[in-house]
Amino acid sequence: MQATPDDALIVLDIGKTNVKLALVDAAGRLLAERRRPNTILHDGPYPHHDTDGIWDWMLATCRAFAGQARVTAIVPVTHGATAALVDDDGLVLPVLDYEAELPGLDYAALRPAYAQTYSPLLPSGLNLGRQLAWLQQQHPEAFARTRHILMYPQYWAWRLCGVAAGEATSLGCHTDMWDPVRQDYSSLVTRMGWEPQLPPLASAWTALGVLRPEVAQATGLAPDCEVLCGIHDSNASLLRHLGRDGATAPRTVLSTGTWLIAAAFGASLDGLREDADMLANTNALGQPVACMRFMGGREFGALAGDQPGTCSFEQLERLIARGTMALPGFADGGGPFAGRQGHIKGPPPLDVGERFALATLYCVLMTDYCLDALGARGPITVEGAFTANPWFGPLLASLRPHQALAYSDDASGTTCGGWLLRYRDATPPTQHQPKPPRTVTGLSAYRTAWRAALSTPTPHLSHAQ
Repeated sequence: MQATPDDALIVLDIGKTNVKLALVDAAGRLLAERRRPNTILHDGPYPHHDTDGIWDWMLATCRAFAGQARVTAIVPVTHGATAALVDDDGLVLPVLDYEAELPGLDYAALRPAYAQTYSPLLPSGLNLGRQLAWLQQQHPEAFARTRHILMYPQYWAWRLCGVAAGEATSLGCHTDMWDPVRQDYSSLVTRMGWEPQLPPLASAWTALGVLRPEVAQATGLAPDCEVLCGIHDSNASLLRHLGRDGATAPRTVLSTGTWLIAAAFGASLDGLREDADMLANTNALGQPVACMRFMGGREFGALAGDQPGTCSFEQLERLIARGTMALPGFADGGGPFAGRQGHIKGPPPLDVGERFALATLYCVLMTDYCLDALGARGPITVEGAFTANPWFGPLLASLRPHQALAYSDDASGTTCGGWLLRYRDATPPTQHQPKPPRTVTGLSAYRTAWRAALSTPTPHLSHAQ
């Protein structure tokens, strides 16, 4: 798009923990930002997203933004493993939370082989195919009324403009519904008879239409404000690293937030292992990307506490010298050590600062482990929430001196990705090198001991947990 100086767009960024609206101008400058929690409701047939609450808040916030700039587009960016079932009037069922338990379904007998989808078998509803099969089984009449099965970014696009579309980055995000090599639906879609309900595919940057008249009136935005198809949030973080033809040189992007997802351009899909929660995501250009992830933000919070305070260099070194280490896992949501009960080995942390240090060391070691498992090569870029941690990047860089490490300058790679969908020829914001650490005494030996401890049998979570 050819932008004018006063152009701006709104990025609707729905993460698993928070919802954010960002007003960004054509030069990539953040003009305004508002946040609210992404609340899960328990007042229906199952735990579900507060879509009406998000909608009302979004309309009011867009009205505030409308007075600050000439908004020409809205771009939805959301977490994965989520879909909405709609008819012409709206939702036929609440939008299921992917952390809900889905009993009474033999999903393993339905899903395709890992070799077809590169989508590992995950707990709860993290495989979207499991969610849809469960809803079809448990709520057959409502499911039969469904006109469109919409991936979550495209649900918000449909609600804004009335046009239904599908898009590959959300379909290719451990759903079991997508073949990343063929870039087409997997055999699960045919087996379950979902094809008629899946709308035509569009690129993430496609302008599907303009705002519904009632939405334009409620927000004060221009009636010709366009709505883009939208994208899966981790893939939004990858956009700045993709040229028109895709990324060819080996490099790794760490998208950090509730999930920490390592996407390794140039890594072979042949090395992916289902039992380690390794997967192939699909980028915005329709190319498979080898990935590995764990719930980094969730686990950091479990270790650091509800009100974490930063730590000193001396506290990091004291923990390492004492041999205090956190062993996975601290969130029941997949990852390479899914099913293990996390525990602290050695003397426990003494205060808030040491808990922050332990959480940081844990996330650094888990990330380093994932990068080795992927065979990640080339420079590393950290996007998102962990760029605010003063020690995460420097410690990771110390463990991987053969890979240059940089931070993105924006705190959210998802906002930058949404902006780039609109202004595809623009130059993304610059990146910077985190401050190099002083030599951390014993860090390499601490990593060796941590990895050795991983092979020691640890308690496993029960299925009920």
